[in-house]
Amino acid sequence: MTVQFSDPRPGSLEPYWMPFTANRAFKAGPRMFVAADGMHYTTADGRQVLDAMAGLWCVNAGHNAPRIVEAIRTQAGRMDYVSSFQMSHPLAFVLAERIAEHAPAGLDRVFFTNSGSEAVDTALKIARAYHKVSGQANRVKLIGRAKGYHGMGFGGLSVAGIARHRRDFGPLLGDVDHLPHTHDLAHNAFSRGQPAWGAHLADELEAIVQIHDASTIAAVIVEPVTGSGGVLPPPVGYLERLREICARHGILLIFDEVITGFGRLGGPFGSGVLGVTPDLITCAKGMTNGAVPMGGVIASRAVYDAFMSGPDAAVELMHGYTYSGHPLACAAGIGALDTYEQEGLFARGPEICTAWEAAVHQLKGARHVRDIRNIGLLAAVELDSREGAPGARAGEVIDRCFEAGVLVRVAGDNLVLSPPLIITPEQMAQVVETIDAALKAVN
Repeated sequence: MTVQFSDPRPGSLEPYWMPFTANRAFKAGPRMFVAADGMHYTTADGRQVLDAMAGLWCVNAGHNAPRIVEAIRTQAGRMDYVSSFQMSHPLAFVLAERIAEHAPAGLDRVFFTNSGSEAVDTALKIARAYHKVSGQANRVKLIGRAKGYHGMGFGGLSVAGIARHRRDFGPLLGDVDHLPHTHDLAHNAFSRGQPAWGAHLADELEAIVQIHDASTIAAVIVEPVTGSGGVLPPPVGYLERLREICARHGILLIFDEVITGFGRLGGPFGSGVLGVTPDLITCAKGMTNGAVPMGGVIASRAVYDAFMSGPDAAVELMHGYTYSGHPLACAAGIGALDTYEQEGLFARGPEICTAWEAAVHQLKGARHVRDIRNIGLLAAVELDSREGAPGARAGEVIDRCFEAGVLVRVAGDNLVLSPPLIITPEQMAQVVETIDAALKAVN
């Protein structure tokens, strides 16, 4: 069957094994989108749905951003592909320089991947290889955090801390340990931005060091703000303590900024907004506004320089992907940065984030709501769980929101919100009113 791009009718639904999806349930009642523009998707039956999730945390500049569309179109007509192994193309170098200009000072070397999952696995490999080339090959252990999400590669899954994601795929990597998460409603319920309580939880890293010895630990990886685990902002002082402990013990600190990068917290990178500089940053999602798959690792000069030894003709890092630095992805990345900069989306971050905080906290006191957390243009509304049916109530709420024209994501008992940076106060009100109505309608 030949299907035109404009034809909303798919052929058989059966051949496509969908990711993170109840395939049988979806195919019995498919939810299809056929177009997107600005803040909205268009469904196959012609309804407009406000995207309160920025696609999947990634469409930060809104859908169909003209500069990005044109950049991809132009590059597709000029050169479709070239390998990045011992050759390249100009846009890869332009994009790397542009990203480095926005990264925290000292992080100015960019390794391109094709997704956040690949970026995380790359960062973990770089961390281990860095210690090996630095003469400390016994530093191999990796420390993640409970409730953390770092993609679905075996490395990222091993350091992640969401049990349901890990359960079916073990055994995972050895030489991994985990910090506790920072979620504690007894102290942090209805916090706005960074909660005041919890910095001491970073000291659990010292306990892990006492168990394993610092000389065996390669890296600690955390999301500056836990995303898929339920939007957990870091307590005031928490990331600073992690930074200090890692530096004191010679452990690399990796920030997974796949979600928090490119404007999500009100600035180019969450590390810059929060004022803590890691050794490595992983990024993806907003890097191309979701238009073309792409990810990357931003490394400090010290990490990069450690590899630049031996014969000049030697490959310093025996790692990469067929599509690393893909021409269309680089064009999309440059178009995305042009959009963020020229439309002032980074600059308006503080203003829009303040309005967002005020809007989502209007749901305090709404039926079933036990907590609201926000930071930047992120928020989670945590619901009371039904006895014996965790997540069921939240699932019903997002279904009602979708029928009412607002796309919301669910993570356990959390309604997760991450709208494009172009959202207006009126659209914020629409999101909040739609959720409130859905909460009133479910038991």
